[in-house]
Amino acid sequence: MVDRRTEARRLTWRRALGPTALAVLALTLTACSDDAPSPDGAAADLATAISDGDFEGIAFTQANLDAAAHRDAVLEPLAETDHTVTVAKVDVATEGENKGKQATATLAYTWNVTDTTPWTYETTVDLVLQDSPDGGAEQWAVAWEPDVLVPDLKDGDRLAVTRVRAERAQILGADGGPIVEPRPVYRIGVDKMNLDPARQDAVARQVGAAVGIDVEAYAQKVAGAGAKAFVEAIVVRTDDTAGIDVDAVRAIDGASVVDGELDLAPTRTFARAILGRVGDATAEAVEESEGQVVAGDTIGLSGLQRQYDVQLRGTPGITVSVVADGSAGEDTGEDLDGDGQPDPVEDVKDVFAVDPVAGVPLATTLRTDMQVVAESVLSGVPSASAIVAIEPSTGNVLAAASGPGGDGTSTATTGKFAPGSTFKVASALAMLRSGITPDTVVSCTPDITVDGRTFQNVPGFPATAIGEVPFRTAFANSCNTAMIAQRDAVSQQALHDAAADLGLGVEADLGAPGYFGSVPATAEGTEHAASLIGQGKVEASPLGMATLAASVAKGERVSPVLVRPEVTPAAAETPTPSALTADEAATLRSLMRSVVTDGSAKLLAGLPGEVGAKTGTAQYGDGNQAHAWMIAIQGDLAVAVFVETGDGGSVTAGPLLKAFLDAPNTGE
Repeated sequence: MVDRRTEARRLTWRRALGPTALAVLALTLTACSDDAPSPDGAAADLATAISDGDFEGIAFTQANLDAAAHRDAVLEPLAETDHTVTVAKVDVATEGENKGKQATATLAYTWNVTDTTPWTYETTVDLVLQDSPDGGAEQWAVAWEPDVLVPDLKDGDRLAVTRVRAERAQILGADGGPIVEPRPVYRIGVDKMNLDPARQDAVARQVGAAVGIDVEAYAQKVAGAGAKAFVEAIVVRTDDTAGIDVDAVRAIDGASVVDGELDLAPTRTFARAILGRVGDATAEAVEESEGQVVAGDTIGLSGLQRQYDVQLRGTPGITVSVVADGSAGEDTGEDLDGDGQPDPVEDVKDVFAVDPVAGVPLATTLRTDMQVVAESVLSGVPSASAIVAIEPSTGNVLAAASGPGGDGTSTATTGKFAPGSTFKVASALAMLRSGITPDTVVSCTPDITVDGRTFQNVPGFPATAIGEVPFRTAFANSCNTAMIAQRDAVSQQALHDAAADLGLGVEADLGAPGYFGSVPATAEGTEHAASLIGQGKVEASPLGMATLAASVAKGERVSPVLVRPEVTPAAAETPTPSALTADEAATLRSLMRSVVTDGSAKLLAGLPGEVGAKTGTAQYGDGNQAHAWMIAIQGDLAVAVFVETGDGGSVTAGPLLKAFLDAPNTGE
């Protein structure tokens, strides 16, 4: 039995060949002669033509056929997609009246629409052996049909390719819950549908001024929007409107305040410099992605959102459909294309689909409650500031807060500052290794001169600690001169090694950008003297000093961790093993406890537990400005507090650290 498709093709051939050609064909109803051309070459040429769009030299049975235009119109959505078209097989008619004169070529298509799953299919096309138009030898001509390109394609059909966006994954906190969640917001703007066009410009300017944005730019945005558009001016949290008087905006005749939800962190400032933000893909990002990102995609633009964008954004899906415009003969009742006419119904048939793969959540070690407290404590500090809290037993960074004075940078994790006397914890370790004990008597003089440079103690240094005192007393009160006096007993290399044993200057798999500090291994004279009190060329971040404190608390070097990515990164260069011993760590904890009980951090004495601390002040600039530091340990918690410009560790950093440890669910 001959199926309808075959019969339809025969009719097409008869019409294309015409009566004369059929008569000639009737006279040659014998087996194909030995010198007849093979259809294989014609099939291969057709496959190449469909692949690259150049049909020059391809013969067709139909007159005036523009196969190239048809091909381009149908396959336009796949124009930039890598693909191949090859000949799977060619079957020549071996019996009947068309023996040797007709053939069917099977074409194999592969479209690499995704990196992992290609769209593959086969079509068939009929070939007819006919006379050459110029009277030359016979040639195989293509009986072109729409379904040569895609199975079951009909006249007027086209392809549509839809990219299906994957669900972006969340960044998780220490408890495994998402840091960013849907939270209530106010969407403030102008609703043009319900506003007299004559008043739209004036209302737009009033709203722009009320919410503090560029009035002129917003007025132009409103003017250029559609007649029924809601033109958003700003989105604010319902519990933190960033100083915007929402009720005053509501009072503007024509303004619109709409309740909504938006994926947001717990607070407006929550770890902003670390987490980063997401937004529309930039042209640069699209170009650099090599097809992974397209215009309109939402991607990470900064921070962890950018660093782990591939993991978080997932893999988009794709749907390839055959669309017949207006085939239903009805309209949708909507005018989405703006031509003033109802849009036609489209008969859409999906022919290939790959489901999107949702992104993989990114696990961090941040405790949201602790981070919120830390940022609240820093909210009123005018200069750059930071609080970093580490859990010594695990190395988990529980909080890494940067104050508003840092202009959006992560002061907590990437700042580079002289640590001042907080570094004396490392100096003390080097001195313990040189033979000093907490009870060794050292000389704490008002000043000391090294190679012509005079070093002094901080202003207000207690007179009771001046003179020949136990090393414990000198450490507790942060005597600069006593530390510098040991410069001949403690080499710069020994100082460098002691700091490294406590994690300062040692790279770690933090999972995020971080600066771990720098302590020169060589220094002489005044530079070596300055190093002993955490100045000169010694640098640290708040993260680095929190790591140092955590190592003392744990009794071994701690490697801080802030992010635990789904894919483990390549291991960094293995650092030299720490030589810190349990006895050394115990002695350092005892010395830090003395700072609280008898020294410069007495304001922490009322906190529960065996709190140990070290204050720090480091002059910078012209020498009249100072960094203020304090580090502390309390149970399984190590904290570093930093203020770029302050009056000293005890006066400026101390109250901030106390407020942090005093907060519920923070200290013991």
